[in-house]
Amino acid sequence: MKPFLTAEWKHLLNVTYRVPPELLIDKVPPGVELDIQDGTAFASVVAFDFLNTRVRGLTIPFHVNFPEINLRFYIKHQGKRGVMFWKEFVPKYCIALVAQKIYNEPYEATAMSSRIFSEGGANLLEHTFSYRKKDFRISARFTDEKTLPPPDSLAYYFKEHDLGVGVLRSGKSIQYEVKHPEWEVFNLLDYQLDLDFGCLYGNQWAFLADETPYCAILAEGSEVAVYPHQKI
Repeated sequence: MKPFLTAEWKHLLNVTYRVPPELLIDKVPPGVELDIQDGTAFASVVAFDFLNTRVRGLTIPFHVNFPEINLRFYIKHQGKRGVMFWKEFVPKYCIALVAQKIYNEPYEATAMSSRIFSEGGANLLEHTFSYRKKDFRISARFTDEKTLPPPDSLAYYFKEHDLGVGVLRSGKSIQYEVKHPEWEVFNLLDYQLDLDFGCLYGNQWAFLADETPYCAILAEGSEVAVYPHQKI
């Protein structure tokens, strides 16, 4: 089977929080279970860059390179660990429209930008975006030093997934496979999320403003291949 989409996903900042399972359980479709560890579920804010994007081998003008910021949570299906999305922000209206109408994915288009530059002897990653007349910023400082986390590490647990799950408008659950090599992670010095979680994701998420993240990593990323969805 040929992939539906190929791209590079680069500089993936993943900031993960512990969250109560009841916050997410209604989003989990039949046949899929929430990934719960020691009584808690997990949700991650992930900011990264889509580069060299191709759909069925073709590039779409002005839709090749762009940032994305998503809020994801973690599930299991038939022994495989994967992710579902609460909301995904992109700067391209057409991408959001197609994802919403055809795949029922929770995309929204808004003004966004990302950049990486050197500052004070380190690298600085910065994402800025606007939503509902508010401005937000996600940033991180890191060095060029990279390591490959072992399979029993938190970094591996939250960065390595080959399964995505969604629900079509018909109510049918779908899964899609994502393939990429294991990602190295940069030496993350510090990071900052200037976000209004309630505004971005709903009032039920406002509590994250007072929570300490459980885990934060900056993965280098790589080329990825996303395969056509299949019904569960």
